[in-house]
Order: sequence, then C-alpha cells, then structure tokens
Amino acid sequence: MLKDITVGQYIPGDSPVHSLDSRIKIIITILLITALFFINQFLGFGIFFVFIIFVIFLSRLPAMRVIKGLKPIFFLIILTFLLHIFLTKGGRVIWEWRFISIEEEGLFTGLFMVSRILLLIMFTSLLTLTTSPLQLTDGIEYLLNPLKRFGVPAGELAMMMTIALRFIPTLLEEAEKIMKAQMARGADFESGNIIQRAKNLIPLLVPLFISAFRRADDLALAMESRCYHGGEGRTRLHQLQIKPNDIIALIISILMGIGISFF
Repeated sequence: MLKDITVGQYIPGDSPVHSLDSRIKIIITILLITALFFINQFLGFGIFFVFIIFVIFLSRLPAMRVIKGLKPIFFLIILTFLLHIFLTKGGRVIWEWRFISIEEEGLFTGLFMVSRILLLIMFTSLLTLTTSPLQLTDGIEYLLNPLKRFGVPAGELAMMMTIALRFIPTLLEEAEKIMKAQMARGADFESGNIIQRAKNLIPLLVPLFISAFRRADDLALAMESRCYHGGEGRTRLHQLQIKPNDIIALIISILMGIGISFF
C-alpha cells in the first residue's frame, strides 16, 4: 500500500503538462488549491474534478496511477467522514439509534470534506508526477528569490523542500521492505487494537529512522564532495523560460480558479 503514494514521485514524459515551466505549475497549483477552499457547493467540486480529468488526459499519465495514490489516505478519508457524520448536528434526522444519530448537516459536511481532501491530494500529486525534482527545485528557488532581501536562504530552502519531496517515495519503499522483512520474522502489523498496533510499529520505525539518517548522511557527503555550497552564485544547465503555452495555462487556471470560487 505504501508504494501507492504518488506525492513526491515523478513519471517522465513529453506531454504538454510536463513541458510547462515549473514556476507556472507551482503558481497554478497554489492558486487552484486556494480556490478549492472557497468552494461551497458540490457543483464546484464536480467542475474541479472534470478539470483534473482533463489535466490527467493532457499529461498522458495512467489514470489508475493517480487513483491508486488515494489508497494510502483511505483511512483518513473514512475517519474524516465518520467524525463529521456523527458529530456535526443540524437539519433533518436521517437515522437514529438511542443516542447516536445521523443528521442532514453531518452527512452533507462529511461528503463535502471528503470531496475536498480527494481533490486536494489528486491535484498535488499531479504537480510532482509531471515535474522532475530538479525542475521543482529551480521553480521553488526562483519563486522564493524575493525573500532573499530579508535574509531568507531561498536556495537552501528550495533544495531542502525538494529533497524532502524526493525522499518520500524512497522512504516509503524502504518502509515496505522493512515491513515485509519483519513480517517474515513473525511481526504482526494488522491485528490488535490501536495501542497494540502502535507498539507493533516500533520494529518498523527504528530501522526506518536509522536508514533515513544514513541516507541523509550519504547525501550530505555526496553534495559536499561535489563542492555544493548553497544557492549563492549557482548556475543552471537548463535555464527556466516561460513560453506562450505557460501563459495560456496560467490564464486558463486563473479563470478556472475565479470561476469555481463562486460555487
């Protein structure tokens, strides 16, 4: 299940979405995610969902790969839905048993929040699936450049954020391997109550942390041996360049963001 997480993974391609400038893609992602929180009707989520389907089609990504990315957050989605459906009160009573009841407002809020989380994860995944870590670093660093005037190390921040994103799938793959190895030794991660399951995770977390620290140490040594000294004075082999397609994509996204904000 861990390998299904799509955030941080990159699938190479030559689609129109892959060829967009990374700065534009980051701005579009921030813009549309912000617009997602202004939606007040299911119609707005429906339009957003159709837009995501259109982007997946343009990016030529396997649709099942994006959908599988939702599998690891299935527990979070169910928990969110149950909390809202039973704790949010208001409107007509749909079902009642002793002191437990489901009311219209709870059902509406539960479905609303679940829809928002699903769209948020899908759209965020599209950014990393279509943007290489190097392009992502350059884009973030460029957008953070104005903060350099206030002493913010934009280059280091961009590198740190990109490495964190890049290592998510690596660490998940490592966790999957450790989990299988521990299960072969008799470890049980799937039975027992919440406290027992949390205790059972200790044999998984300890080697995972050790592996993460070792990888971080190896990466630091590799960067140091290649004379990496931060973003100051750093040059790029491929310069970022905004093309007409980027402007068109940005305009469409702005109109899309403003439009769905009214729903």
